[in-house]
Amino acid sequence: MVERFVRWAEDCPEIRAAIVVGSRARADHPADEWSDLDLLIITTDPQRFLSATDWVNSVGKPLLEFVEPTGAGGDLELRVLFEGMLDVDFAMIPIQRIQQLQGKIPRELAVQISNTFSRGMRILLDKDHLTTRLQTLLESIGKPSPDLPTRSEFLQVVNDFLYHAIFTAKHLRRGELWWTVTCLDCYMQRLLLKMIEWYAMTTHSKGYDTWFRGRFLEEWTEPWITERLSSTFAHYDCDDIRRTLLNVLSLFQEMAIETAEKLGYPYPEKSNKQLTEWIETCLSKKTDTTKTISNSF
Repeated sequence: MVERFVRWAEDCPEIRAAIVVGSRARADHPADEWSDLDLLIITTDPQRFLSATDWVNSVGKPLLEFVEPTGAGGDLELRVLFEGMLDVDFAMIPIQRIQQLQGKIPRELAVQISNTFSRGMRILLDKDHLTTRLQTLLESIGKPSPDLPTRSEFLQVVNDFLYHAIFTAKHLRRGELWWTVTCLDCYMQRLLLKMIEWYAMTTHSKGYDTWFRGRFLEEWTEPWITERLSSTFAHYDCDDIRRTLLNVLSLFQEMAIETAEKLGYPYPEKSNKQLTEWIETCLSKKTDTTKTISNSF
C-alpha cells in the first residue's frame, strides 16, 4: 500500500512530500497487527485531496472514508478504511506551514511538532527538501518535557472537575441519563486523565513520559490507579451512574490532594468538603424502579 501511494504521489505535482509518523515509524512501542498507517502529506492544495477522493483508489480498495480534524494546527485528515480492515490516516498539511517553520517558534507549536515527529518519522517522498528544514527544527527543539502545571492551571482543572461533579449529580436527579453519563464518561474522564498524568509526573520526575491521551496508560500509571479505573466508567443506569460518580470523585480527590502537596499548591479543601457532602446527600435517595426515569429520584 505504501509503495502504491509513493508511485502515485511521485507523479502528482501537488504532493510535495510525504512522511510516515506514529507507530509505523516508532522504535519504542512499534506497530503491531492492529496499528493503522499515519501519513503526513505536504501539499500545495489540501482541499483538493479532501474534497475529491477518487485518488484513494490508486492506493487500495476503500470500504469507507471520512474527514476529521487532526487535533493539531487546525488541519484536516482523510481517514480511509481499506479492504482487509487496513486503516490509513492521510493528514493534509499545506506547504506554507512547513515553509514557515524557522527561527524561534511558540512553545505550544514546538510541543505539537515534537509530539508528532520526535518518536519517529520515515520520509517516503520529498521533492523540495522540505524535511531537511523540519529535521533541523526538531534538533533545535529537542524533546520538550511535559510541563508540570502552574498553580493556576492546577486549580483550573480541580475546579472544572468539581463543578462538573455537581453538574452530573443535578442532571442525574433530573433523570437526564444521556447528559449525565456523557459528562461523566467523557468530559470528566479527560480531567481525570490530566490529574493521573500530573500525579505520575510528581511521583516520578518532571520529564516522566505519560505519552498522549492515555496511550499505554497501563504501563506508566501506578497499579493502584489502574485497579480503580474499572469502577470509574458508568453504564446507562441510574444506580450505576450514582456509584460511578462517587468512585470517580474519590479517585480524583486522592490524586489531586497528594499532587497539590507535592507541588506546594493550596487545595480548596473547604469547598471540596462542602461539594462532596452535597453530592453524597443528593444521591443518597435510591431509585424507585416503579416510576419513570424522570421521576426515579
